[in-house]
Amino acid sequence: MADQILLYISAAPDLESERDILTRAVAEIPTDLAWRITLSPRRNEAIQIEALLHADVHLLLLGEDIRAPVGHEWIMARRAGKHPQPFLKDEIQRTSAGQNFIRFVETSTSWEHFRDPLDLRQKVLLLLSSYIIQQAISFALSQNEVDRLQSWRRELEDGATPVNAAVGGAGESSLILSRERFVPSGGVLLQNDEKEE
Repeated sequence: MADQILLYISAAPDLESERDILTRAVAEIPTDLAWRITLSPRRNEAIQIEALLHADVHLLLLGEDIRAPVGHEWIMARRAGKHPQPFLKDEIQRTSAGQNFIRFVETSTSWEHFRDPLDLRQKVLLLLSSYIIQQAISFALSQNEVDRLQSWRRELEDGATPVNAAVGGAGESSLILSRERFVPSGGVLLQNDEKEE
């Protein structure tokens, strides 16, 4: 039984707000699964190769330019037989290198287009919720959990789940633990439980 989803996000610094919104958005998905989120490294940091090669879901975001190490992450994943989902930001000026990378990716798959961070958020949450539903057995989800997730997904498709874009995201690779499935070793989970009198 798996109880953690590994999400890898390949994106250059020009898509910082998109990265932030996605690292925050996964916590909105109504399951008690934990998330491990790994982002493209910043300058002079090494790629987390194990995370890249073992990601349950790998997203590649492209804005105005292809910057290191995003292209390398794409190539490594494809050589390992993985199929990252590429997302392309619309209505922006792109460099020649960015345009060439678009054509390179199109030789093996299609781009999913997005207008802004909120549009990307909705599309990624739909993708992730579909993935979880498809993997419900391996995640040992109950039928009630699947039903709740499907209902939430329908609301998301209808635009009924707003987000506060002003709130910052994790900004870095992170781990979101589920209170229901995570049992700490050598400590306790702290929570603010108010008792009724």
